[in-house]
Amino acid sequence: MTVQTGIGYDCHPFADGRRLVLGGVELPAERGLAGHSDADVLTHAIIDALLGAAGLADIGHQFPDTDERYRDADSIELLRATMALLAERGLSVAHVDATVMLERPKLAPARDQIREVLAGAMGISLEHVSVKATRGEGMGFVGREEGAAALAIATLATEGERQ
Repeated sequence: MTVQTGIGYDCHPFADGRRLVLGGVELPAERGLAGHSDADVLTHAIIDALLGAAGLADIGHQFPDTDERYRDADSIELLRATMALLAERGLSVAHVDATVMLERPKLAPARDQIREVLAGAMGISLEHVSVKATRGEGMGFVGREEGAAALAIATLATEGERQ
């Protein structure tokens, strides 16, 4: 078996009149994140980690914000499309670990639902998806509540040698 690992990062500023979507789950919040798609920083970071592990171009290349097909796109659908790219290459997800950097709202009440949505979209068992959260403690753009960010690492596996 061959194992490959990738890292993904994403951040978006807060904006009035937007939904706050993380890991495909809408959270109760006064403001959401600005972006061309649904601005789901968690799912975007996971997509980039998966693409990086597969040796593919990043999310901006695969789903460019210059393409109107992706305006207000559901990032879980983009994750499913990413999974199709991995399947074409004989790659499967062994594990994903992600951290959301967000001052508020608290992620804990939605954590299990987020993990279920992400695991379902990737077609993997719940125990292979870890989602954590941390605050900025008043420091940086996260701490000043200007935006949110996420960092993810993905491990892919394939049977036999990749060409």
